[in-house]
Amino acid sequence: MTTPTHSTTGRQRRVLVPPPAEAVAPAPPRLPDPPIYRDLMRTWADRGRTLPGRQDPEWTRLAAPWRGPDPLSGSPGPRGGGR
Repeated sequence: MTTPTHSTTGRQRRVLVPPPAEAVAPAPPRLPDPPIYRDLMRTWADRGRTLPGRQDPEWTRLAAPWRGPDPLSGSPGPRGGGR
């Protein structure tokens, strides 16, 4: 919903005014997944695949900010660059 407003120059602007909270319809109730989808999700989970709507630990690790070298890994070469 927009409401017209007037400025001192005579131009007309439109200002977005959100509808009242009670005017927004509630989301419809979620129906359970059909059995074929539950079976498919179970099969994917058993094979270690990423599932819709669930966090993927590998993606979380890969997308995390870099924190420097891994303290448990060995150094890539001798100190001082003497390769």
